[in-house]
Amino acid sequence: MFRSLILKIKFFQFLLAHPLNRANKWAALMRYFRWQFGSRLVTGDVLVPFVDKTFLRVRTGMTGATGNIYAGLHEFEDMAFLLHLLRENELFVDVGANIGSYTILAGGAVGARCFSVEPIKSTFHLLEENINLNRLSENVQALNMGIGKEKGVLRFTAGLDTVNHVVADSEQVDDVVEVPIVSLNDLLENQEPLLIKIDVEGFETNVIAGADKVFSTPSLLAVIMELNGSGERYGFDEAPLHEKMLSFGFLSYTYSPFERQLVSLNGEKSNSGNTLYVRNIDEVVSRLREARKYRIANAASSV
Repeated sequence: MFRSLILKIKFFQFLLAHPLNRANKWAALMRYFRWQFGSRLVTGDVLVPFVDKTFLRVRTGMTGATGNIYAGLHEFEDMAFLLHLLRENELFVDVGANIGSYTILAGGAVGARCFSVEPIKSTFHLLEENINLNRLSENVQALNMGIGKEKGVLRFTAGLDTVNHVVADSEQVDDVVEVPIVSLNDLLENQEPLLIKIDVEGFETNVIAGADKVFSTPSLLAVIMELNGSGERYGFDEAPLHEKMLSFGFLSYTYSPFERQLVSLNGEKSNSGNTLYVRNIDEVVSRLREARKYRIANAASSV
């Protein structure tokens, strides 16, 4: 009971402090309550306007997807960075795509090409539905697999929504599926990605271990990566992983979308959420400044 109350308080703090909600907090609250009540009256999925002419297929309990309803862009800084960095027909790689919020932004709003990787079959079907809903099958290659150090098979949790993950040796989990794994080096052979997003719930160390060729590709300007301490379940220390990213020539930043400015983390990783790794800074800054604005359906403004 107490834990549930704390989580609810944190959620409303997120909702009201979100940059896209600050201008009209009442509208944000109305979106929240409308979804909470309305979604319970509907059987099946709901089609929700997203960015520009794109839509998401959403249902109750989808934590990340419903965040886009309440706040326009759930992960505001990183999603806006994607919109402002990418251009039509450039390659975005979405590792841990879930239902495809980032993929739909890249493929649907921007018109980029995408490799979208999601290991959990039930979630992968939702990803495919969102791709088909937005008529992106020619832009997006959806892959029902995992990414790791090398080719093989790993066991994943299957019932934890946005926090499904590779099962650690010490974990006792009932709902488990076996998933084929490949390395990024193998998956992206002869490809030239411009932006990669990696959200694999603590397994980032193994992903990067199989991606040295990809991360040495000159076309790759930025990586969005979640480093939240969850790698501890596998015995991974994120400090060496952060140093590995720096060794590829990346520097760590956060992004201020309204100002179109990168903010240096002075060589450190972010203490919360994703860390934004950027190189060839002059080119990136130019792209961010010159990008067009995008209309956010569930927000008071464009970015």
